[in-house]
Amino acid sequence: MKIVIGQYYPAESVLHSLDARTKLCATVLFIVTLVMTNSWIAYGLAFLALATVIGISKVPPMFMLRGLKAMLFILIFSAALNIFLLPGENILLEFWIISISTEGVSQGVRIAIRLILLIVGSTVMTLTTTPIQLSDAIESLLKPFKKIGLPVHEIAMMMTIALRFIPTLMEEVDKIMKAQMARGADFDTGGVIKKAKSLVPLLVPLFVSAFRRADELAQAMDARCYRGDVNRTKMKVMKYTKTDLFAGIIIVVYCVSLIFIDRFI
Repeated sequence: MKIVIGQYYPAESVLHSLDARTKLCATVLFIVTLVMTNSWIAYGLAFLALATVIGISKVPPMFMLRGLKAMLFILIFSAALNIFLLPGENILLEFWIISISTEGVSQGVRIAIRLILLIVGSTVMTLTTTPIQLSDAIESLLKPFKKIGLPVHEIAMMMTIALRFIPTLMEEVDKIMKAQMARGADFDTGGVIKKAKSLVPLLVPLFVSAFRRADELAQAMDARCYRGDVNRTKMKVMKYTKTDLFAGIIIVVYCVSLIFIDRFI
């Protein structure tokens, strides 16, 4: 089982050199504009923008798209819900209580495209940003909330650790599944209920492994005298450059253009 989000792909590109705060804000704006838009032209523009960013990142496109395999079930399920449950006037197929309309098919395809763009867009950020940079960016952006007592450093650390351990836990699931299959376990045959029951032997060792890794991480941090952000300095201080300013202008122009196209064209 391969999952890409949460991993870092080392390369020398303009996207890798950008400030992590710029990339994080750009990703959030990209997601927000996708949620706000619903036209085919807007999705086409978003696809072209994302393809351009992938080309700039120097990350192999097939390596990036590999992460969609793990989300294939969610994509199909989300599209199917809209196709079979969304009512419409132009009925294409009707059987018992199930009716498929043109509006449902259109909305299902839109949802699938939107999810694909969201997943790939988020993956671009994690592949071009190290976990430390991402943690510093989250902490820096949430710093104003520290004045009202919000534990900004701890929140940023937890979010980064959770994101970092996604591929680790997925690899652990793959190892456990292969070990169970070697002992005669069957995860492919049977109905939905049988497949759900067959996943129970995976959950126990997975939770044990997750708690063990969490305990080891806590001991390692304690052994290094980790005390949160109390008198803590950073080896690499984040700085905005002219490239970040130029990238920010492009992002704003893209978001405004996407919303304008969706509303008026």
